[in-house]
Amino acid sequence: MTVFILVRTSQHRIDWFESFHALVKSLPDVVEFYRVTGSTDYLLKVVVSSIQGYDRVYKTLIEGAELADVTSMFAMEQIKYTTALPVQRA
Repeated sequence: MTVFILVRTSQHRIDWFESFHALVKSLPDVVEFYRVTGSTDYLLKVVVSSIQGYDRVYKTLIEGAELADVTSMFAMEQIKYTTALPVQRA
């Protein structure tokens, strides 16, 4: 299962920032991790084998960091996936 987790925080201190980054980096289920702009602060791409695996990740996040909001979206279908970069040749 692929899950996209959007995280908002009200904490904007360097110690929180470093602690949260270390927490997320320590989770093997997190395959991508971004700090983003807009109404969300962070975007995580998580791959788990079951809803129980997702719940473990979720509980680790909420126990390990002070978060304002966590929203999760489960991918129902992968429409396109590529690692190719759109590089134009001269």
